[in-house]
Amino acid sequence: MSTVSRLPQLAGRLAARLPRTVDKSVRRLAVASLIGQTLLVVTGGAVRLTASGLGCPTWPRCTETSLVNTPEMGIHGFIEFGNRLLTFALAAVAALLLVYLWNLRKERRDLFLLALGLLASIPAQAVIGGITVLTQLNPWVVGLHFLVSMALVVFATLLVNRAYGRTGRFPALRLPAVPGVMRPLTAAVAIFSILAVMLGVVVTGAGPHAGDADAPRNNLDWDLFSHIHAVPAYLITAGTLVAVAVVLLRRIKGPFRAAVLGLLAVTLLQGVIGFTQYYNGIPELLVAAHMLGAALLMSAATNAWDVARSSPVAAG
Repeated sequence: MSTVSRLPQLAGRLAARLPRTVDKSVRRLAVASLIGQTLLVVTGGAVRLTASGLGCPTWPRCTETSLVNTPEMGIHGFIEFGNRLLTFALAAVAALLLVYLWNLRKERRDLFLLALGLLASIPAQAVIGGITVLTQLNPWVVGLHFLVSMALVVFATLLVNRAYGRTGRFPALRLPAVPGVMRPLTAAVAIFSILAVMLGVVVTGAGPHAGDADAPRNNLDWDLFSHIHAVPAYLITAGTLVAVAVVLLRRIKGPFRAAVLGLLAVTLLQGVIGFTQYYNGIPELLVAAHMLGAALLMSAATNAWDVARSSPVAAG
């Protein structure tokens, strides 16, 4: 029997070995995906803040003659190629997750589609990254690259919640009831978080950290847009404080309490970093911390909204 004719038999044996429930392997891969997407934001920031945006001056190759960075390219080539390499690791995690979910593709279609979306995003991100290099780090394209990463953090957060049965159509946990106002309130905080991130991209495109000494800027007023960017940040803080007050006054326990308190911690930390970098000449390390904080904020806001919409509504 030829190898080709044995493929269906081999595939059947492989499928028989794959899990038929959401087990530890699926959950760990979901967490790895979220960590990896967040790490990609950090490494992308490192590329920009070390002026390594053109460390690999071509795409899809790193140089005209090499797929990888060469010693002659120095640290900038190493940083840029390392960021590119991380996307392959994320693709491997997403592909492996799809394999593990194969027997559950109908029963847990929510998980399968989220994993499929994360995998499909990898080539899309690669193409946007390539356009970024070919346009010599056009700030709007660089911003789009960052926004897609933020969207992937959101999807990975939803994947983790559903893999652990915290939210979605197949909850493994019985969530305590929350006041009905928590659903629109957390949704508003999530929307303001998106708006803050989008305006942050505009601010960054006007600032000094272009990713390369010769990269263009968007020629907007950096100081003006910094203040505009702060408006949704204030609204996020106000909405989060209201949510925390309700949680404490109503003595709400469980995942929603943890989600809201986590959102408060991230919001306050991000605010402190933002103000500190603004009044200290936006140093590179604080900008990197602010980018990490943006990813954590998107994840925390998504988590709070997701838990709120999955929790039963308290009477009264």
